[in-house]
Amino acid sequence: MIVMYTDGASQGNPGPGGYGVVLKYKQHRKEISQGFRLTTNNRMELLAVIVGLEAIKESGHEVTVYSDSRYVVDAIEKKWLWGWVKKNFAKVKNPDLWQRLLKVYTRHKVRFVWVKGHAGNPENERCDQLAVRAALSPDLLIDEGYENRADEQTSID
Repeated sequence: MIVMYTDGASQGNPGPGGYGVVLKYKQHRKEISQGFRLTTNNRMELLAVIVGLEAIKESGHEVTVYSDSRYVVDAIEKKWLWGWVKKNFAKVKNPDLWQRLLKVYTRHKVRFVWVKGHAGNPENERCDQLAVRAALSPDLLIDEGYENRADEQTSID
């Protein structure tokens, strides 16, 4: 079984943001992080899960994802995501990321577990450090899904 811890951070919401992932499989450990110049905390929480699952190259693994994001964990565990799919993501925030998650989620047997953030869990704390450091990095990427959507909303208003 693969164990994955994830976290997202945003310096302002929206603002510069980042995600952190810790993947553990047998004796192996991998840390992943990236920062973006303008995004939201929820997008980073969700992107952390996506990137972590995408890093697992072989399909069919049992994966337990530990996240301090109710937004992400509840969407899966309470089956909200499947209702959003049926409604073609109408009025759902971050549809680009939810659709991307679906592509990789179905490749594995994934279980989500909510953990309280900033409560002393070493792996959750490490993910937080990775996410914050990534958000403060000078090499920030463009969150295309967020910035393009923000541009469209501004031009409509």
